[in-house]
Amino acid sequence: MFTRAFFTTLMVAFLAVGCSSNKPKNAQDGAGADGSNAGMTLELNGDSDSNKAGGLQTVFFGFDSSDLDSAAKSTMKSNADFLKSNTKVDIQVEGHCDERGGRQYNLALGERRAKAVREYLVALGVEAKRISTISYGNERPVSEGHDESAWSKNRRGNFVVTAK
Repeated sequence: MFTRAFFTTLMVAFLAVGCSSNKPKNAQDGAGADGSNAGMTLELNGDSDSNKAGGLQTVFFGFDSSDLDSAAKSTMKSNADFLKSNTKVDIQVEGHCDERGGRQYNLALGERRAKAVREYLVALGVEAKRISTISYGNERPVSEGHDESAWSKNRRGNFVVTAK
């Protein structure tokens, strides 16, 4: 993939040249106050499924549910903290479903999931105008299997960086 090859080449060049400045990186670029990025990549149109959305992490849902369980709420707290610390980052929350259920049903369920994530982020103090939502139903699975292991990975709320 071009971006990985480019990133690898860039990192080798930086290591060869050395550090030209001790100035910390901007937190908007996914870097911490100490200048480290803690392994996080923040790309425009990067998403949490591919770990390219900074500190944002995908949240998962139970079967036929748009309720956030305790694990999802914990992840959402971290996501809200990241967004409140990176005020120039806007996101789109994608609601996804597993392959079970009809197309219209899954689109509606995906929409409920995306809206539940948005509402929870807003309740945690993230500005509503920074969060848009969309549902893909079961049209964009991350796991192609036909069992609970695959289905549980596809029932998710994915975060896409729309501005940084």
